[in-house]
Amino acid sequence: MRIEDYFQLLRKTIDDCPAARTSSVTYDKRGTYEGFIRGEIYFVNESVLHFREFIDVENEVERLMYVYHYVDASKELVFRYDNTGHHKRLKLPTYPHHKHDGSESDVLPASPRELASVLVEIERLLPLL
Repeated sequence: MRIEDYFQLLRKTIDDCPAARTSSVTYDKRGTYEGFIRGEIYFVNESVLHFREFIDVENEVERLMYVYHYVDASKELVFRYDNTGHHKRLKLPTYPHHKHDGSESDVLPASPRELASVLVEIERLLPLL
């Protein structure tokens, strides 16, 4: 897959999310197979997902870096998934992949994430927020 194909897949994923009201996404091609994506997705309840991905798609989709930071309408953290290696001391079985659940101090093990699965999780939460 070429990076342009991945960019198109991401655009479709966002466009197909029924809870998304609007989005602002920047796609930065860093080579034939690498790219950096940064954006926000605004939802019908005024919540926002801020996200970043650094991707290599030469052999498979490999998220070298990702952050999915979801806040409610009051800008309070609902959750954040990322693979930053800053919680090594916690000895999480999924290190460096983890989830901040509701506060910066609540760090939980989490499998690697991609935007589509995060959007599904947000859609499930929307009636509760």
